[in-house]
Amino acid sequence: MVVSKPHPAGASELLEAAAGYLPPDRVEQVQRALDFAIEQHDGQLRHSGEPYVTHPIAVARLCAELRMDASTLAAALLHDTIEDCGVTAEQLRAKFGPDVTLLVEGATKIEQLPDRALDTEQADAETLRKMFLAMAEDVRVVIVKMADRLHNMRTLEYLASGRQQALARETMDIYAPLASRLGVWQFKWELEDLAFRYLEPEQYHRVASMVASRRSERERYVRLLEDELREVLAAVGVTAEVTGRVKHLYSISEKMQRYAEQGRSFDQMRDLLAVRVLVDTIADCYNALGVVHQHWRPIPGTFDDYIASPRESLYQSLHTSVLGPDMRPFEVQIRTYEMHQVAEYGVAAHWQYKGDNPGKRDAQYEERMAWLRHLLEWQQEVSGTEDFLESVRMDVFRDQVFVHTPKGAVRVLPAGSTPIDFAYRIHTDLGHNCVGAKVNGKMVPLHTVLKNGDVIEVIRSRVPKGPSRDWLMPSLGYLGSSHSRQKVRQWFRREHREDNVDKGKEMLERETRRLGIERAPSDLPKQLGYEGTRDLHAALGSGDLSLQKLANRLAEYVPQPETPRLSASTVEVQRGAPGVRVLGTGGLHVQLAKCCRPLPGDPIMGYVTRARGVTVHRSDCRTAHWGGDAERVVECDWGPTASMYSASVEVLAWDRVGLLRDLSTIIAGAGVNMVGVRTVEHDDRTTTVELTLETEGGAQFSRLLSHLDGVRGVISVRRSGSAA
Repeated sequence: MVVSKPHPAGASELLEAAAGYLPPDRVEQVQRALDFAIEQHDGQLRHSGEPYVTHPIAVARLCAELRMDASTLAAALLHDTIEDCGVTAEQLRAKFGPDVTLLVEGATKIEQLPDRALDTEQADAETLRKMFLAMAEDVRVVIVKMADRLHNMRTLEYLASGRQQALARETMDIYAPLASRLGVWQFKWELEDLAFRYLEPEQYHRVASMVASRRSERERYVRLLEDELREVLAAVGVTAEVTGRVKHLYSISEKMQRYAEQGRSFDQMRDLLAVRVLVDTIADCYNALGVVHQHWRPIPGTFDDYIASPRESLYQSLHTSVLGPDMRPFEVQIRTYEMHQVAEYGVAAHWQYKGDNPGKRDAQYEERMAWLRHLLEWQQEVSGTEDFLESVRMDVFRDQVFVHTPKGAVRVLPAGSTPIDFAYRIHTDLGHNCVGAKVNGKMVPLHTVLKNGDVIEVIRSRVPKGPSRDWLMPSLGYLGSSHSRQKVRQWFRREHREDNVDKGKEMLERETRRLGIERAPSDLPKQLGYEGTRDLHAALGSGDLSLQKLANRLAEYVPQPETPRLSASTVEVQRGAPGVRVLGTGGLHVQLAKCCRPLPGDPIMGYVTRARGVTVHRSDCRTAHWGGDAERVVECDWGPTASMYSASVEVLAWDRVGLLRDLSTIIAGAGVNMVGVRTVEHDDRTTTVELTLETEGGAQFSRLLSHLDGVRGVISVRRSGSAA
């Protein structure tokens, strides 16, 4: 085949791949799109110095590897012509028809996104919204965009470091999970590995070197497993294609982290190696499984039947882990050839060229995309960016569980869902009035986490009562789905506006007291995206605005003392109080007051004592007496020295087993040192836990208080010695 212009790199390979499965008239359509792309991108260069047209050619080749139809290949070749070459949609429509033009326009809309550097969360939400809307119209648009991102990630080395990080983070947060959700495994693993390489280069190279160090030994072992398994399957009349592989670097790294938390090493990873068995029929799958379990010892608790219960992406396979020769563990995946097509290509398998009906949608495709229709319905109900991202991350990019109604109907829920989530999935009113549940015929608490195959029966209140506010507290574990959480929030917004305002006002006052802030900033509602104070209070009371987000914003607005413009001779940094600058003194010992324990960022004053030098108090300290000794008060501020400071925290909680353990776990996880603890038990079964912590102050301290407040049973958390 002759191309009218000289072939850029990859053009011949693209046409050869297309000709391998498309008829000549469809290949000619790809040829025309290639010629047009070469013409329009003439003179343009990539950051690598290559002709720009090599990029759309590479994107089209990735689509050809998925055996996509000719319109998708043409759109891949033309996906940058509107954005970068000034070509109009009308020109494309006249030359290539409406199908190709709609795909190019869809890809162009996704490309026109806000700058992630300005607001990463907003950019993520906008990207996802456009992705989902494009998928609802034609999923091939997103396949082109994923191929586009994959090639860009392969050539990321030519961009500046900051741009590398931004693209890698977006890839890990959006594109790789989306490829997983659509079942396009070929794209998913490579997107994850490439993003991992730039986000965590040290860990990436460490894992790569660990895998490479034993590569030859591992390859010999995999060949041994392949030969042995083929032989035992053939002996019982099962014809199978057997291939082995080593898992991908990012998945190995994640598993290494989980193993490290359990005190286990890299050498103990049981499924670093995997063997895939492809057979003709479902019956052969189960026959092969029996052979594997008879020949090698199965590892308890590792068997998953995704044929009987497919994943939400319609992935089907049998998974088991066994002990092979030399008692080395490995994973076996067994599936039919048809299942393998779906596993490797996902939703793209339903858009592959199919004779005279390219892109024909079948029943499996419609079932696979049902989650998207649900998401678009929920999207109309969510109140903002935070809710939308929570919905996607919890309900779309997480694993699924398959549970049953008492009549046997299957319902798909996000992993971690509870009976209340199940009730909301059946009907909103049932969720609002859920008072109990039976799982597999037994009464269970409402925060019980559901498992695959559970049969759920919801017990509803005879009198309409509405949801409980406790359901919105993550630490109590009542809700595992953002869909349910949004339904609860909507109920409180609608039913109890005035109650929400009062409750939110109380929550805001408590949060400011806890952080030691005299009053909330007047522009706080505007900064958080609300018209006025009542709207802010209502959002807090209904759960639309999380306490964590409020605390983070309040931490940013803690008034910082102004640094006096003083000559170097009037400022002395004292050894007794690292980071404190004292005006007009020299040679005196300086210490932080134990009564109010000031932290960096607090307004402070110094008091010259008769025997202990200068004691530094918070300016609003109730214990310090400035009184008639005003001449002994000296000005202080915080210097630039990074130090650890002692702070006292008072936690009031319901007394229970494990309370101190949970508090100390949160403190350790925040990187804060706990140097003292004292408990006081009360007659009403509550206890006060007084903690002495070493902290860097500022944002770290405020975040820690918010995390402590989320511990189960905690009533209030406040900083000891606050002015309020």
